[in-house]
Amino acid sequence: MKNKTNIVLIISFLVFIVCLGSCSKQIKAKEYDSASYKRFKENKLRYEKFNEFLTDFKFSEVKGIGYEKGVTRRDPSSIIKVDSLYYVWYTRPQENTKVVGIREANESSRAYAWDLSDIWYATSPDGYNWTEKGIAVNRGEKGRFDARTVCTADILVANNKYYLFYQAAATLEQGRVPVGTFGGDFLSNKIGMSWASSPNGPWHRMEEPILAVGAPDQWDGNVVHDPSLIVRGGKYWMYYKSSPRTPYIVENLKGNVFSKKYGDIVNAWGVAIADNPEGPYIKSKYNPVVVGGHEVIVWPYKKGVCAFVTEGPERNSIQFSEDGVNFYPVAHGLQKPEAAGFYRPSNFTDTDSLPGQGVTWGLSHVLGESDYLRRVDCDLSLKKAEKVNANYQQTIEWMNKK
Repeated sequence: MKNKTNIVLIISFLVFIVCLGSCSKQIKAKEYDSASYKRFKENKLRYEKFNEFLTDFKFSEVKGIGYEKGVTRRDPSSIIKVDSLYYVWYTRPQENTKVVGIREANESSRAYAWDLSDIWYATSPDGYNWTEKGIAVNRGEKGRFDARTVCTADILVANNKYYLFYQAAATLEQGRVPVGTFGGDFLSNKIGMSWASSPNGPWHRMEEPILAVGAPDQWDGNVVHDPSLIVRGGKYWMYYKSSPRTPYIVENLKGNVFSKKYGDIVNAWGVAIADNPEGPYIKSKYNPVVVGGHEVIVWPYKKGVCAFVTEGPERNSIQFSEDGVNFYPVAHGLQKPEAAGFYRPSNFTDTDSLPGQGVTWGLSHVLGESDYLRRVDCDLSLKKAEKVNANYQQTIEWMNKK
């Protein structure tokens, strides 16, 4: 009896050992991940060779709209191609008018670099050799919202027409007085529009502005700047830059209503959407859609929107949004193309019918005593992306292969 009991105990013990070994194989060893590795996996970050949004921006001089002493050319628009010529629009103030600051400015001297400006345009057969054609849209008559300056334009092609969007100011009285001699801006300015049947004009000015600043306590209570257009989902998306009324960041603001909710924001971007090119443009309830940035640099990519954000907490990054509202950084630490306007190969075709092809070149400005335009080249094309993503997918499939 005692021997039988021992045998049973031995067998039970052996069964327990076998089960324990089997179970231990099924229990996954605990993984210890650093914060860096967690960000890498959770945010779906990619190394350079797998990232379609990484590129080098290379700059070169152009003829015709490059450096010229005493002449300022800045803030180029998106570039379009009509027949055999490329077209660009840009800000050009009166020649030999000095920037003296808001305190000393008058009818023949500028408060800011973009003061006393008109919208000029130029054409090129190759993107390097440009011919300046003259004024496209000039300042409005006295008493209008665009009488003092029109600047920082962007182009839209729609319904067999050409539309220019631009920021505008009425009088010097709109100018904010900075602490020092220079700095400041035209506050509570407007965004205006002109249209033409040809890129060469003549341009017909809309009587009323198409966008104004928000309420004094909102994120866009100061200015509306840098309109830039995307066509997607059968609608016209106008991205713009603004800033909140925050005396700790923007000195010498007039009034007693401020944007306390947005007190830690310096600049941000919003979007206003319309069913027709002429508007009305309705601001998104999700604004601001990009926290940071300075000049608005956007372009259609696939069925979404790409943005280059030059300032703020995510400075010098490319960001991508599938829905045009929720942007996520996809490339960091890039050399910035200052105020770039890129060539739009689709000429503003709706991304629902033709996915955005990306960008490969454009124009940016160089700031100095006489601001000027230069060419910028890169490779943010859909063609490159297809190769990069195919390589990445092969790697993922290998990692998941049993």
